[in-house]
Amino acid sequence: MSEGRHNLGAMADPSTYRPAVGSIPESPGVYRFRDPTGRVIYVGKAKSLRQRLNSYFADVAGLHPRTRQMVTTASSVDWTVVGTEVEALQLEYNWIKEFDPRFNVRYRDDKSYPSLAVTLNEEYPRLQVMRGPKRKGVRYFGPYAHAWAIRETLDTLTRVFPARTCSNGVFKRAGQIGRPCLLGYIGKCAAPCVDRVSAAEHRQIVDDFCDFMAGKTESMIKRLEREMAAAAEAMEYEKAARLRDDLGALKRAMEKQAVVLGDGTDADVVAFAQDELEAAVQVFHVRGGRVRGQRGWIVDKVEAVTTGELVEQFLLQVYGGVDEQTGLGEAGEAVPREVLVPELPNDADVYTELLEELRGGKVSLRVPQRGDKRSLLETVERNAKEAFARHRVKRASDLTARSLALAELQEALELPDAPLRIECIDISHVQGTNVVASMVVFEDGLAKKSDYRRFSVANGTDDTAAMAEVVRRRFARHLKEEADRRDEQGVAAEEGRPRRFAYPPNLLVVDGGAPQVAAAARSLDELGIVDVAVCGLAKRMEEVWLPGDSDPVILPRTSEALYLLQRVRDEAHRFAITYHRQKRSTGMLVSMLDDVPGLGESRRKALMKQFGSLKRLRAATVEELTAVPGIGRRTAEAVLAAVAQPAADDASTSPPAADGAAVESTTAPQGPAERGTPRAGAGATAEVGRVAS
Repeated sequence: MSEGRHNLGAMADPSTYRPAVGSIPESPGVYRFRDPTGRVIYVGKAKSLRQRLNSYFADVAGLHPRTRQMVTTASSVDWTVVGTEVEALQLEYNWIKEFDPRFNVRYRDDKSYPSLAVTLNEEYPRLQVMRGPKRKGVRYFGPYAHAWAIRETLDTLTRVFPARTCSNGVFKRAGQIGRPCLLGYIGKCAAPCVDRVSAAEHRQIVDDFCDFMAGKTESMIKRLEREMAAAAEAMEYEKAARLRDDLGALKRAMEKQAVVLGDGTDADVVAFAQDELEAAVQVFHVRGGRVRGQRGWIVDKVEAVTTGELVEQFLLQVYGGVDEQTGLGEAGEAVPREVLVPELPNDADVYTELLEELRGGKVSLRVPQRGDKRSLLETVERNAKEAFARHRVKRASDLTARSLALAELQEALELPDAPLRIECIDISHVQGTNVVASMVVFEDGLAKKSDYRRFSVANGTDDTAAMAEVVRRRFARHLKEEADRRDEQGVAAEEGRPRRFAYPPNLLVVDGGAPQVAAAARSLDELGIVDVAVCGLAKRMEEVWLPGDSDPVILPRTSEALYLLQRVRDEAHRFAITYHRQKRSTGMLVSMLDDVPGLGESRRKALMKQFGSLKRLRAATVEELTAVPGIGRRTAEAVLAAVAQPAADDASTSPPAADGAAVESTTAPQGPAERGTPRAGAGATAEVGRVAS
């Protein structure tokens, strides 16, 4: 190996520490970016160091935001030349492990998975449940989803393989008093503590147990069958009966491990579920065609990475650094004959070579296309999605994370206080038709669904105009209800309902970039509201825009603040899309029922409440229609005839009110079909009432 270094001091401008083009070798190697304090912040590998490093400096403005942040945070770069790409992979792994760079992808367990551990490094090996880091001299099976599954397996198998399961204290005390524990008396332990078996005999029992757990089940069962037959032939019926019971125990243990690959394959099946910030990884360990264990990780994506790049990091971090004694990688996983992944990395041949070197044998790295292996990969993908959903719920509900998110938002946006109440507005439409908006509310970092609101927008010709209108309407109502609050009565007089817009947010988030933020800020300025902060979250780069700023605020991709803003934005988008679809369906249904003879406003509303959508109404029978109060058979037949005919104005909606004003609906939500539906005659612009959580 040879080394090179180029350092021009702590500068934010990458051009100040860019190495001279001719000084960078074209050989494969590994490079490190360092910050002004000398700390390694990124480690990467390259087939050609010159080509790869030049890509960081050629067009800094064109880099991904996270990569651009990395090169502007760094103040120097150095590299090490290696002989082969496999050596580069190994050195990259060692450096990532040593320096833990902040801009590299990181794998961490999504939970503490228990494993069945066999302490082969002891004179009398012990079978036990073990969590945490893998230890040298200990053989692991699993991991299992639950500790009780391991204990259940041990309870079944120790009658066949009566190995020691007690702690060192219990083992030592039994030897001192010359009396074994209860397991020794009932035949579930060979009791080496009182010398019923020698150390060599006990280790043979443990070795047989390990062989069975490793998949050598058929040979074990055939051996017991031969011994049982021989005992029966010799008329040793008690021994034969005991062997028969042992066979039954082994078969019951095997039945709990379903056969998923009939060809007896040894493979690890890997799948991912991900968003912009994180990814969940799930692995099924298949040995002898049976699922022997399952494990999951959560990946912090501190830069934009593809699925293929996630696979690269998985192979490197999970199998890398194999211990010669245990044959296990740093994450405690042995390299199997096959590794089945959803997408191959760019340098698949190099990674295959590395895996073969680590395993000491042939390894197949591939994407299954059909058959049982493809079906198993899809099962693992479903598990990854479920694990990711559980992780997001857990993280969202975590008080510490929420408090940190609010504090980070306050600091990043320079707010006077933590934004304890955040509102987010999102616009949804199809080519300018059926324009709707949603407003979601988060208090203390949690969704407050009782305060969600939905708006129909009449005058919004584009996103910015619609955003300005919705912000104006929302805060005009706030000013009105604030005035009511100062009034002696303190309630909105109509219908005696409590005020719904009286509480202003600390932070108003709009879905969009600089134009949408500017539109929202103008509406607030027109109303004279100066104590509500505004920001926008742009989807493409997840940039945070502030009013009047020419450049966005870039939050760290792993920050809790960005995660909270994304959840708020995504919830507003979901809520808006749901209302938009409902409005389109309702509009189509109303337009088709307008000309049905004998069908007035109240009967139309009854039909809409009962069926909710055009699809359900078309699928209804005459009998189902006549069950709706006020609908006779003749009217029901006319309704079915009307909705069965394609109409040119299917996409039309009810006309706006004559004055174009926004009219608040006073109809209380009655059910999924009617919730959010304006009263007839209220016009197309209606703020919809309270939505049940």
